[in-house]
Amino acid sequence: MDFPGFGKILLIVGLILAGLGLLFMLGGKGPLSWIGRLPGDLYFKSERFSFYFPLATGLLISIVLTLVLWFINRR
Repeated sequence: MDFPGFGKILLIVGLILAGLGLLFMLGGKGPLSWIGRLPGDLYFKSERFSFYFPLATGLLISIVLTLVLWFINRR
């Protein structure tokens, strides 16, 4: 096993996760306040029940992570 290469991958993944954590901590502040409120996110609210399913946000995050990991894997 190539431990230096594996260490670089872990470092990159850790930095990406830290960046995502910072974006989620900012929440509704800043230029990325639209995360979690995309047009494809499902939100139902009634008198005693509310349901939120971030479908479009989940798809967007999945696509971005797929592209990032694909790019890392190519190297």
